[in-house]
Amino acid sequence: MERARRDPEAFGELYLRYVRSIYNYIFYRTGDPEEAEDLTSRVFLQALQHLPRFQERGLPFAAWLFRIAHNLVANWHRDRRRHLTIPFSENGHDRDPERVEAALEHREKRERLLEAIRRLPPDRQQLLILKFVEGLPNAEIARIMGRTEGAIRVLYHRTLEALRKELTRELSG
Repeated sequence: MERARRDPEAFGELYLRYVRSIYNYIFYRTGDPEEAEDLTSRVFLQALQHLPRFQERGLPFAAWLFRIAHNLVANWHRDRRRHLTIPFSENGHDRDPERVEAALEHREKRERLLEAIRRLPPDRQQLLILKFVEGLPNAEIARIMGRTEGAIRVLYHRTLEALRKELTRELSG
């Protein structure tokens, strides 16, 4: 970390170590690959600009990056609510009707799950991304989120239960 303050190449090493995790986090929070790329680059630009003021307080560097990403995603969602956007979608032309139907059904289930996750509070979204996308253990998630490992286990259990109830309610209603 100290080396990165003096040496741009050292910051490049930090970038290479964390870019995939930050991109995945942002992508799962936004659902838009182009926006995720843009916001990821902004995370690292802000980190580089504010690196001289960064103070280690017992949390890993990744926690600071995830905090920057969290704030940028929150601003992105706030801005989107103010402006109507019409996303472009990929338009695959698979002519086999059974494959098209299966693909649409799979996409619909995935979208329902992602939408349910996006309705969760940001800390619960972050927990799920760190756990399932990044595959981090509870101890590392606790350090990143600034909580105890026990608190992460409780939050994880409550989050999965809330998702289960919401998806069951959607399917029955």
